This record gives sequence, structure tokens and C-alpha cells, in this order.
Amino acid sequence: MREYFPLILVGAIIGTLTLIFSLAFLFIKDKKTEMGFERYMKDSEICRRMGKYIKPFIPSFVLVLFIMFVAVGYDIVSPLIIKRIEEMIEGKFEMSSLLIYVGVYALVLIISLVCTYFQAIILQRTGQKMLSSIREDVFTHIESLSHAQLNSIPTGKLVTRVANDTNAISVMFTSVIVNLVKNVFIVIGVFVAMLLLNYMLALMILCFVPFIVILSVIFRKFSRRAYRKVKEGTTDINTYLSENLSGMKITQIFNREEKKEEEFEEKNRKLEWAKHKQIFVFGVFRPSIYMIYICSILCLLYLGGKSVITEREIFGQVINGGVIVAFYMYIQKFFNPIQNLAEQFNQLQSAFASAEKIFTLMDMKPDIVDAPDAIELEDVRGEIEFRDVWFSYIPDEWILKGVSFKVEAKQTVAFVGSTGSGKTTILSLICRNYDIQKGQILVDGIDIRKIKISSLRRHFGQMLQDVFLFSGTIRSNIVLRDDSITDDEVNEATRYVNANHFIERLGKGLDEEVRERGNNFSLGQRQLLSFARTIVHKPAVMILDEATANIDTETELLIQDSLLKMMNIGTMLIVAHRLSTIQHADKIIVLSHGEIIEEGNHNELLRKKGRYYGLYRLQFEKEALTKNMN
Repeated sequence: MREYFPLILVGAIIGTLTLIFSLAFLFIKDKKTEMGFERYMKDSEICRRMGKYIKPFIPSFVLVLFIMFVAVGYDIVSPLIIKRIEEMIEGKFEMSSLLIYVGVYALVLIISLVCTYFQAIILQRTGQKMLSSIREDVFTHIESLSHAQLNSIPTGKLVTRVANDTNAISVMFTSVIVNLVKNVFIVIGVFVAMLLLNYMLALMILCFVPFIVILSVIFRKFSRRAYRKVKEGTTDINTYLSENLSGMKITQIFNREEKKEEEFEEKNRKLEWAKHKQIFVFGVFRPSIYMIYICSILCLLYLGGKSVITEREIFGQVINGGVIVAFYMYIQKFFNPIQNLAEQFNQLQSAFASAEKIFTLMDMKPDIVDAPDAIELEDVRGEIEFRDVWFSYIPDEWILKGVSFKVEAKQTVAFVGSTGSGKTTILSLICRNYDIQKGQILVDGIDIRKIKISSLRRHFGQMLQDVFLFSGTIRSNIVLRDDSITDDEVNEATRYVNANHFIERLGKGLDEEVRERGNNFSLGQRQLLSFARTIVHKPAVMILDEATANIDTETELLIQDSLLKMMNIGTMLIVAHRLSTIQHADKIIVLSHGEIIEEGNHNELLRKKGRYYGLYRLQFEKEALTKNMN
């Protein structure tokens, strides 16, 4: 009994360690609800959904598996070659035989290296194709979301989903999954080889496997929890940076750098703490697995050495030096895949955490979708009608209350009212950026909910107060990547809206660089480019929201001249605080608290001496006072 005491001691140490980890696992599991964890997708569900992206590349993966199977042969055959060399050294040594064995070993090694090279090349090419496919799907889905949904999700979070999270999944495709399969091949192949070599020693090594499985399951729970925290911290920082880098000028103007630095430092500390937890989990698991590996080696050397020295049978079989050397190599190859699995858990858990977030975004159903029987609009006359329309962004907080009006084709209609009266909301509803709760909106007598969204918006040109220009050139911002639009059409549009005056003064003309958000152009120049962008796409209905706000007098004159020209193109809907901009409108609708209180043209409303008259008189007096002061 005393001779087996070292084995009992090893078993006691491993058993105690496993018990401690199991208790910790149960404690964390019981506390999950108290800690406020939300429910996440099951791994099986994530794998099933990622299968959609794997399916087109199954032939490539089959080829990789075949190459991998050949490469695994090195791990199986090499210990047997070393065993033969060891037995030859112990017995009758022949140099020629040694050279043959060394040559065979070198050949097997070269074949393994070549297979590994081609495996990596095929996987990387396949992985990049899948990565592109996932990114395209995520970006396309984001494009399908409504304005309300996009407003509810920070831009930084969306950037993280498209960029960082898809990268983590790509690593899983190109590295983790294939290596997991390879490790399975190695474990099975090595164990079969050990059984054939000495089945009793193989069974002894097998006794350590349950402990490794238990520790791996426990580690999986801890690591996934830690990685989720890291992902959340990364998303928070990306979101914060996206917002605050865009608003850095405001931060500097109001001298709030220190406050913003404190906020960033707090988020950075949270991410740092999450990283520390992740490192701690991995730092505990890897040494634990390594300890089990060392214990198995000690048992092999103890039992094998005892058999060789005493020349006695162990477990009914005689063991020689060659068997010990082969088993030593096999144990290393048997445990290495599991140790590698521990390292790969970093990437695996990262990929699964990222996949959860991506699929959660993909599961967000667009609020505004085409009806099953939605139609295409070939031509639009431009007749628009609101029938008892009620709308609210927040339930029961009505922005529009029973609004009804009609715009005839080719008419220019302006909306006037104080801030929050519902002017901009009306323009957003016409293009179906939001859906109404009650009533009807008709375009040429057709309910807009029965028209395909893409078809509806194709006939509308929207010119907003906050003009958004993309990085690129003036030309690319006008045509918006529509290759069917020629330079002649672009030049004609810029002349029509008076944008040619400043474009011709630029060194490169239409090829002039546009920096991020068009910050190298003035507000007025950006607005004129917005006009040109709208005109060149030939809309049937034009929507103009606060085009002359914060514009200098010279530019305002250009814009008003452009407006007079555009009024002759088609139906135009205008929101403007400067009433001088809308005096030529066919109809002016005055709104207050979501209701229409006056309606008529400029002269009619002045004669009524109602709300519009008061606004016009107040603005006229203000402009006169400003002029006298200057």
C-alpha cells in the first residue's frame, strides 16, 4: 500500500482543487440573479446562426480538414519513431538504422509544416470572405432601421458592432474552430496510439481527463462572464469617444476638458478592471491544467521507472525505456491541445460575446417596413394630403393633434410656428421616417403605407438645416455615388442653385476635397451643395427645413434666389423662421402646439391680423432695429 502513496497524494491534490473550483462555480451561479445578469443566447443558438456564414465555404473547410488530418499524422507517428530509436540504442545500435529513422522523422516533419502552411492560407482567405459577408449583413440591417431606432442606439455602439465584434468572429472562423477540430483529432489519435502501445498506462492517463473536463466547464462560465464585461466596457468607451470627439469644440469652448477627462477616466477604469478579472480567470485556469499535466508525468515516471528498475510488471504489463519515452511525448501531445484550448478560450469567449451582440442587433425588427401589398410609384404629381393625423414620439405625448391639410401638385406650401409646434415632424412623416398613430397621409391619393419606402423616398428631395457632407469630393457629395449622373448634369445643378459661384473659386472645382462633415466649408456653402444634391436627383417633391437659419445676408440672397427657381420645378414644402423666405409661397400653414390655427397665403394671413400677422410684425421690427443698430 505504501508504494502507491504518491499516487494517492496526487489524486488528493487534484480532487481538492476540483472541489474548490466547483464550490466557487456554484456560488457564482446562485448569485447570478442577485447580480442582475440579463439572459443571453445559448451557445447552440449562436453556432446555428453562424452556420449560415459557414455554409457557402464548406468545400474550403473540408479541404482544410483533410490537410489537417495529414498534419496530425506527425503528432501520432513522431513518438513511435523516437520509441524505436530509444529501443535501438538500448539494444543493438546500427548507424544506418538511426539515419533511416532520422530521415523518416524529418520527412514527416516537413509534410506537417507544408500542410500547416496551406491550412493557414486557405483559412485566412476564407475567413476574410466570411468577415466581409457578416459586416455587409450588419451594415445593411442598420440601414433598414427607422429614425427612431437609430436615435435610440449610440453611434459608437454601432461602430463597435460592425468593426470590433465582427473581427472577433473572424478570428473564431480562421483559428479557434479549426484548431478545436485539430485538437480533437490529436487527442483521439494520441489516445488510440497509447492504447495500442500500453493500454494500462493509457487508462491511467485517462483518469486525469475528467478533472480537466470539469475545470474546463467551470472556466467556460467564468471566462464568458469576464469577456462580456470586457465587451461592454469596450462598447462604452467607443460610444463615449464617438460622441465627445465629435463635440470636442464645444468642450473646449466651455472649458470642460477636466470634467470630460474625469468621465473618460472612470469608463477607462471600468474597462481596466474588467480586463484584470479576465486575466485573473485565465491565470488561474492555465496553471491548474498545467498542474494536472505535471501530475500525469510524475505518475508515468514513478510507475514506469519502478517497472524498469525492478523489472517487474506494472498493471500486468512490462514497461521498457522506449515505452516511457513514447508515453512522455504522447502525454505532452495529449495535454497540449487541452492547454491550447485554455488559451483559445480567450478568443472563443470573445467571439461568442461579440456574436451575441451582433445577433441581438440583427434581431431588432425595423419599425417601418413595406406592407405585403406595397406598390412602386413610377411617377409622382406631388399632391399631398394629411387626414386627421395624430403623432407622438413618446406614447400619449402628442406632437400632432388631428392635423388635416392638402397640398396641390406644383404648389409651394410653408409651415410656420414656434419651436415644438410640429413643423419638422410633418416633413419627417411625409417621407415616412416615422409612422403615425392615427389618420392618413396620402401622396397622389395613395396612402403612403401602401407605397414601398424606397419608391416613396426616391421621389422626395430633403434639404435639412444641418447639412451632412461625407468625406470625399464635392462631386461625390452631390451625386452620392450615382454613376448615372454626368458632370454636365452636376454643373447644371450647381449653376441653377448658385453654388457655382464658390465652386469655381476653388482650386480643384468639383474635385475639391470635402473633409469630415464638410467642416472646410461654411454653413451657406454646405446648404447650397445640399440644394445641388437635391436638384441633380430630380425629385417630384422638395422638402426644405430651416435652410436660411444662421446664414449670412449675402448667402441668404443666393439661397432665396435658388428657392424661387426651385419653386418652379415641383411641389415644395418649406419650414422657415425667416418669414421673408416664404412670402412667395402659394399657401402658409400656421401651427401651434400640434394644431393648425391659420391657413392662407402671405397677404391673406396679414389681412386676418392673427398669429401670422403678429409673427411677421415682430420679425419686421426686430430686423429694422438690427439694421438701425448697425
